[in-house]
Amino acid sequence: MTAGNPFRIVDNTDTGPSMATISGPAPRISSLLIKPASAVCNLDCQYCFYLDRDADPYKDLSSRLMPIETLERLVDTFLFYSYPQSTFAFQGGEPTLAGVKFYKKLVEFQKRYGRDGQSVSNALQTNGVLIDKEWCDLFREYSWLIGLSIDGPEEINDLHRFNKAGHGTWKRVMQSLELMQKEKVDFNVLCVLSQANVHKPKEIYKFFKGLGVGYMQFIPLSEFYPDGTPMPFTVNAEEYGRFLCEIFDLWWPDRRSVRVRFLDNLAEAVAGQKPGSCTMHETCDSYVVVEYNGDVYPCDFFVEKHWKLGNLEMDSWQEIARRARRYNFAAKKTIAHPECQVCEYQSICHGGCPKSRHGQHRDFADLDWFCGAYKMIFAKAVGPLKKEVEKITGKSADLTPFHISPY
Repeated sequence: MTAGNPFRIVDNTDTGPSMATISGPAPRISSLLIKPASAVCNLDCQYCFYLDRDADPYKDLSSRLMPIETLERLVDTFLFYSYPQSTFAFQGGEPTLAGVKFYKKLVEFQKRYGRDGQSVSNALQTNGVLIDKEWCDLFREYSWLIGLSIDGPEEINDLHRFNKAGHGTWKRVMQSLELMQKEKVDFNVLCVLSQANVHKPKEIYKFFKGLGVGYMQFIPLSEFYPDGTPMPFTVNAEEYGRFLCEIFDLWWPDRRSVRVRFLDNLAEAVAGQKPGSCTMHETCDSYVVVEYNGDVYPCDFFVEKHWKLGNLEMDSWQEIARRARRYNFAAKKTIAHPECQVCEYQSICHGGCPKSRHGQHRDFADLDWFCGAYKMIFAKAVGPLKKEVEKITGKSADLTPFHISPY
């Protein structure tokens, strides 16, 4: 808790039934990450952290699909709570397993419960295996933003991304990519960085650019064995830093036509705006996860019993927003490591991602596993981005720390 915090937050992260709430103003939940099929997936990617987790509250259930009644209550209540701007994002596992009819009902409910002047946006992250023209028609008609998971050329992608039979998925995903291009669906690619591709930034960038992809997102793997040893496909900070620096050099001449999410977020921070990625936020409270049965959690990486915030069938969004557990989780990011306290880039990364701090030794007080990578890319990119921001806005870019957190 920061000095002067008006709230008393009780440590509430045990496995008991407590659902204590706080008094005073609560930071609003700005968007939902919805898992209509929970962690269930039709692929069996080698590096997936969702599958077979001991901490998964639903691991013993064979089927996990959101009932239509739960979907309707979700839409009705969140549209009322989030007016005038409402954001729904769908993820998994694999969210298309809920079926296209599920999402048609979603749109029907959004039309029914939305109010005049309300802006509603939808996004979906998919492995692409089930995408066909019917899906594309839905996405295009209602201006959905789609994230398509693909790790690069076939020989790279199929090292880790395979189906339940152990076969590579690249050819099928490429069919979906080409179909979405043909059907004019707005999409970007999400590329997981592992030992298969982290040393090949030029090849990866040129591959996606050659496909006509205008928006790329790179997610570095950081998974560990129980003793803290990195798993074989995990990327270390130096590798990720070199990758980002080389991507920056490749991207800079294309910066008017190609977007890279990490660099977009960095530019937003340099411009004094709140970055789109929660990794660069001061606290972790911008969104919540909604599981298939209506259970709500503060983060996609911490869908665990002791972090449950409530259930939308029984709790209002106002009550969920005020849960002490939400405050406790959000405040984990404010635990300042000694290195962060003297770092010139603290006002950009705010200590990094709690998942990357907690992952190796289960300690939120650790440094972000990728701290060294951030320092490498910040040292290279902040200067040019500041000049670019100043040229575009005519104003001086200021990295002076600013605080908006109530924690």
